[in-house]
Amino acid sequence: MNYTLHQLSIFLKVVELKSITKTSEQMFLSQPAVSIQLKSFQDQFNLPLIEMIGKKVFVTEFGQEVAMHAKIILEQLEEIKNKALAFEGLIYGTLKIAVVSTGKYIMPYFISDFLHQHQGVKLQMDVTNKEAVMESLKRNMVDFALVSIVPNDIAVEAVELMDNNMFLVGNDEISHSKKNNFQSIIEQYPLIYREVGSGTRQTIEKFIKDQKIVVQNKIELTSNEAVKQAILANIGVSVMPLIGLKNELLNGDIKILPCQQLPLKTTWQLIWLKEKKLSYLSKRYLAYLESAKSSIIERQFDWIKKFVVN
Repeated sequence: MNYTLHQLSIFLKVVELKSITKTSEQMFLSQPAVSIQLKSFQDQFNLPLIEMIGKKVFVTEFGQEVAMHAKIILEQLEEIKNKALAFEGLIYGTLKIAVVSTGKYIMPYFISDFLHQHQGVKLQMDVTNKEAVMESLKRNMVDFALVSIVPNDIAVEAVELMDNNMFLVGNDEISHSKKNNFQSIIEQYPLIYREVGSGTRQTIEKFIKDQKIVVQNKIELTSNEAVKQAILANIGVSVMPLIGLKNELLNGDIKILPCQQLPLKTTWQLIWLKEKKLSYLSKRYLAYLESAKSSIIERQFDWIKKFVVN
């Protein structure tokens, strides 16, 4: 056999994406180039690796076995390269992090200085809802995932970053007495939810169920920004993470509606699969977080103290 590392990379990407077109786009190659390299790789085996039915790619059982070993080979080669650079005092590689949508307000601050310190490190950060984040983690497509609710259906390791405080908020036109409770407020104003699959929605729904609260008028929107704009337009109220409301709270455009039952609290955590063999880069990043996270919170998130009384 005389296959190349380039062929291994292409084959692995085809297996991952189940598409020649998407593989060519992500690897910045033409479709004919992908097909030629894939055929050259296939010609070295007597058994088929993939089957093409129309334009759809189906990976055979043998192909899955080859892909598993190809992944190990490429990871080991990447580790060798990283080790060599480590001996030179350098860190090199790509950190892949899946981030739940609200996490976009904090994750950049917990990685910015690390990237500046290590110019050889690249970042791939996918911001999406919790279900998609967990799917990426389960399929081992990322190194880490940032979540506020740790899953209980898979074994993970975690490092805690900071508290996630969620308050009932409305725009500055809403009249509110400190004597009001959550139920009385949502009887006056529609309650705005995030979409199914959102960690914020999961937390709110558990709270409503536990408190036996009745919600008669609710609205569902698919992003934090959409919820924020709906609040500003006085469409309704919502329970939102404080972290995404910095400017609106400081400007007075959105205000916290005090309730005895709130805030709801979770913890932002960076998690990874328990059985995952961490790369040298991942280990160095975790070490950086442990040493730097307190100063990051103090420098970047001190404004939260104005709204959260411990």
